[in-house]
Amino acid sequence: MAKDVIIACDFESAEATLRFLDLFRDEKPYVKIGMELYYAAGPEIVREIKKRGHKIFLDLKLHDIPNTVKKAMAVLSKLDVDMTNVHAAGTVEMMRAAVEGLTRPDGSRPLLIAVTQLTSTSQERMNEDLLIQGDINDVIAHYAKNAERAGLDGVVCSPLEAAGVKEATHPSFLTITPGVRFADGDKGDQVRVTTPERAREIGSDYIVVGRPITAAPDPVQAYRKVCRDFLQR
Repeated sequence: MAKDVIIACDFESAEATLRFLDLFRDEKPYVKIGMELYYAAGPEIVREIKKRGHKIFLDLKLHDIPNTVKKAMAVLSKLDVDMTNVHAAGTVEMMRAAVEGLTRPDGSRPLLIAVTQLTSTSQERMNEDLLIQGDINDVIAHYAKNAERAGLDGVVCSPLEAAGVKEATHPSFLTITPGVRFADGDKGDQVRVTTPERAREIGSDYIVVGRPITAAPDPVQAYRKVCRDFLQR
């Protein structure tokens, strides 16, 4: 099964993003375009980055009634992204509608994954703020099983839950894990984190790394270190 490192390009403008990508002369990293950049620069930034030869994870986390999500995914299907996502909390019906909307007339579509719980969500916050009872690991495994039932390709979870998701689903079901930091790095606003090496051991298929690369003194070297640690190359 393919594994990869995805750089979270959470920049405020297209110009800042392209300046960052210009640093990579020998590699074409997999890139995550999230809400901040997409809302600032629109679909044109997706087209430009794709034209440069990068794979793209479009991270917009759709969560709405099934018909709205289906129509939104039909629009996104026209962009040549490699992966996009919804919130698993939107229900199995909504996720099935997302698959239907994302699938093109020729039957092709990008990978579709579902967010289980954000890596900023702790056990206490899930129970008290969201009023979702039970152990966070059990909730994430249940959401993953719902996503699998709906026909999705995988879920977003913290690397700490990747092994549990693998146990609850088919071995080919993907785990895409943010919350990855170097051992001596700052956690920022994320609470469920681990290192690239540990993410590989636990069972992450893709890791999403932002500030440890984008804010590093030498982003290219930081990216290469993450690749060495996670991909063993």
